[in-house]
Amino acid sequence: MNDGMNVSLAASMPHLATTSLPLGKGERAARDFEAILLTSLMDSLQKTVSGVAEDPTPGASDYRLMGTQALASAIAAQGGIGIARLIQGHLQTQKYPRRVELGSALTG
Repeated sequence: MNDGMNVSLAASMPHLATTSLPLGKGERAARDFEAILLTSLMDSLQKTVSGVAEDPTPGASDYRLMGTQALASAIAAQGGIGIARLIQGHLQTQKYPRRVELGSALTG
C-alpha cells in the first residue's frame, strides 16, 4: 500500500543519490573530522535554541544525538562547510611540498 507518504530521501532529492569514486584515507579522515565538528556544533545549537528542558525519557538524548550525527555526516559527505577541503589542501601541501629549482638554490 502506497499512501504517498513513504518516499525515500534519495528519491526526493536525486542530486544526493549520485555515485562517486571511493574516498582515499586522507579524504575520508577529513570528512569524518568535519562530521565530528558539525555534530558538536549542531548539538550545542540544538540545546541552546530549543530552550526546552532535557527529555527525561531514558535514551532520548542518545537518540537525538544519533539523529544529529546522521545529519552532520550527510552534510559533510555533500561538501560540508569547507573544513574537510581545507584539511585536504593542507595535507596535499605537506605531501607534495613546493620544489626548489636546483639552479636558483645554488645561486641564491
